Amino acid sequence: MDWLSHISQINWLAVVLAFVSSMVIGFVWYMPAVLGRKWMEAIGKTEDDLKNIDGGAGIWIPMMVAAALTSILLAVLISALGLNTFLAGGLFALVLSVVFRSGGHVIHNGFAGRPSAVTLIDSGHDIIAMTVAGVIIGAMQ
Repeated sequence: MDWLSHISQINWLAVVLAFVSSMVIGFVWYMPAVLGRKWMEAIGKTEDDLKNIDGGAGIWIPMMVAAALTSILLAVLISALGLNTFLAGGLFALVLSVVFRSGGHVIHNGFAGRPSAVTLIDSGHDIIAMTVAGVIIGAMQ
């Protein structure tokens, strides 16, 4: 697990900025005026439904932990591969997001019978958020 030794070489400011960018992109992406309304229609929910979901922090904390771990692992891999430019980091993250994130949405949403709009909206978010994170981390390596 030599790649894990690179955790000591990552730029933690870049990881924090990548995490924050992911949160901001998600906030904007899923705003009703952007794609939130279409996403809600696709999953069969209304704004009131989503505002009244039980769970509170139990919904947000796992999502934030997953986003933080994504930024950390992306930084470790970018460091291990010696990708030290914004372009190299961004392209690497783009490939990872298309293959793993979007691929996962296609598989799981397909078997769950969810509308393709859900897959497209969620995949689009993941591709943009992860690519931006890769650009930030690569540029700051």
